[in-house]
Amino acid sequence: MIKPKTTKRDTRKELESLVDQFIKKNGTIQQVNMGESGLVDGKYNTSHMGFNEPKQDRTPLNHVVAAIQQRKHSKSPPPAPTKKRPKKKIIYDDFGDPLRWVWEE
Repeated sequence: MIKPKTTKRDTRKELESLVDQFIKKNGTIQQVNMGESGLVDGKYNTSHMGFNEPKQDRTPLNHVVAAIQQRKHSKSPPPAPTKKRPKKKIIYDDFGDPLRWVWEE
């Protein structure tokens, strides 16, 4: 049997009940200013900053790009579409009985 999927409403109710239980047991919620949770000793954690190293020189790969472009543009033309062969179609009378065969293009 498949367990029913929890909805956002169920998750919100569960979180709200957990917070209410915490407050009823004399728990206190500490107010934190916006942005303070990301600070370490009152400063931003600089080890996670992405721009602390000098810009590195890139290896030129123009010859590789040129080879790829040449392969992309040197595709062979698509094959010419083959002519459709005529099909044999059966003709029925008003009662659904076959009368004759007809070739259709």
